Amino acid sequence: MVAAISIKEHMEVVGADGVHVGKVDHMDGQDKVKLTESDKDAEGEHHFIPLAWVDHVDSKVHLKQAGAEARARWKTH
Repeated sequence: MVAAISIKEHMEVVGADGVHVGKVDHMDGQDKVKLTESDKDAEGEHHFIPLAWVDHVDSKVHLKQAGAEARARWKTH
């Protein structure tokens, strides 16, 4: 599992297919990534994705699933 400390504010989150999912607002606890509500794909709401979905982190947060799948399964609270 990826260390939560490696995920920083404003990092881009992308699916396994390279599709933009969002931008990191901050870590919510130790196991959820909160995405910014101001991102173009956020529709004005914060979205949360589990840390378990993260495959690896470099200059971006890379998810294990495709971007469309992540957006279909993300939570708003």
